[in-house]
Amino acid sequence: MELQKMNGHSREDGFDGVDGLAEQEEFLPHKPGAKKELQFTDFEGKTSFGMSVFNLSNAIMGSGILGLAFAMSNTGIILFLILLFFIAILSAYSIHLLLRSAGVVGIRAYEQLGNRAFGPPGKMLAACIITIHNIGAMSSYLFIIKSELPLVIRALLDSDENSGEWFMNGNFLIIIVSAFIILPLALMKQLGYLGYTSGFSLSCMVFFLISVIYKKFNIACPLEDTHLNVTPVAHGGHAAVNETGDFCEAKFFTINSQTSYTIPILAFAFVCHPEVLPIYTELRDATKKRMQGVANVSILAMFVMYLMTALFGYLTFYGAVESELLHTYSRLGSNDVLILCVRLAVLVAVTLTVPVVLFPIRRALLQILFPDKPFHWARHIAIAFCLIFVVNLLVIFVPSIRDIFGIIGATSAPTLIFILPGVFYVRIVPEDQEPFLSRTKIQAACFAALGFIFMVMSLSFIITDWVTGESRSGGGH
Repeated sequence: MELQKMNGHSREDGFDGVDGLAEQEEFLPHKPGAKKELQFTDFEGKTSFGMSVFNLSNAIMGSGILGLAFAMSNTGIILFLILLFFIAILSAYSIHLLLRSAGVVGIRAYEQLGNRAFGPPGKMLAACIITIHNIGAMSSYLFIIKSELPLVIRALLDSDENSGEWFMNGNFLIIIVSAFIILPLALMKQLGYLGYTSGFSLSCMVFFLISVIYKKFNIACPLEDTHLNVTPVAHGGHAAVNETGDFCEAKFFTINSQTSYTIPILAFAFVCHPEVLPIYTELRDATKKRMQGVANVSILAMFVMYLMTALFGYLTFYGAVESELLHTYSRLGSNDVLILCVRLAVLVAVTLTVPVVLFPIRRALLQILFPDKPFHWARHIAIAFCLIFVVNLLVIFVPSIRDIFGIIGATSAPTLIFILPGVFYVRIVPEDQEPFLSRTKIQAACFAALGFIFMVMSLSFIITDWVTGESRSGGGH
């Protein structure tokens, strides 16, 4: 009974007995009296439902939240709401397919699902996509630290912009933050322990949301002085309007050259799938129904946060909103104490998110390089150190990383959300349980095809921008 409890079986599991039997048989000994080593986890799941929600919500919420107001300015309020709801529902359905596939074969590792579906090439493909995507996400977080932390220190010390002290250099700062904050958290053995830091990180973003709402009622539109008389905004590539006219009126439906980026941005903002199975493994009293509940609560919470942040950020600056919302508030001056606190809160949030994103990369590398090896602290520490070292080098020495993020977001996000869960379900669920032409498998196949369409569209837009030389806009995860 204890073994069944550890691997997701109890009477509260709301799925059919075939799934339960398959998952149970995967972990039970093949010979009487023989003890089979547990796969992918060597401890009993001890993370509570609430802590799991914190971890998954933290994995969903990324730096992309800073670009959603700009996305709304390029779609209008109603169209943005429809797209946001559409992506959130699809993301929840995607997790449902992932959990069903994992339950059928008793596997709770994304890479091993790839192995079960397509053999070693499938395992390698899933691991590579997870690694590339999460390295891109980690890099985007460190880029925020690199750009925003010097501004915070400068404001706190009331220092001159060109003072040149080493502690104003973003490259030095990300190394210090990585060494003394990110690395120690990344060395924890279990992802569940990061539930406390994830909860604090989410509270920082709630403070960010409250501040955005507050500022909406304390900033007049249009901004004073010459803020509206500049030509294209530096960070967004979005031209500001010289006349007040309808500039300060909210648009409900808007189509322009930047609208095409909204779906990739929103899809990237909901990617959490590499973290789903590790969190499922560590969930106390784990069942598919319970883990789906964790996913639904997390997605709903992020849906509300995304919508509120985008709405009030847009209604504050309207057409003048930039692709990175904090840069727009910079126009108010460096003496705004609330905005300074918001910057600090966002920095804390993205810093505490990096270790959560690192866990699936380490898991993927372990599945590729050491699939049959038990846990060992030396490997655990070495992989974390090497990953953080590589990401720091990427952030320091690659100045044009934005286009690389575009490629990563356009390929890995639709693959992780749409293509792989749909294909895994079609390939893994046996035909005697669900025929190949059953309604559920047809839906899963269409779901994967939809992801492929998203990928082709996103890559086409990016390549078109490269060819035409237009400035791209959008947010990272």
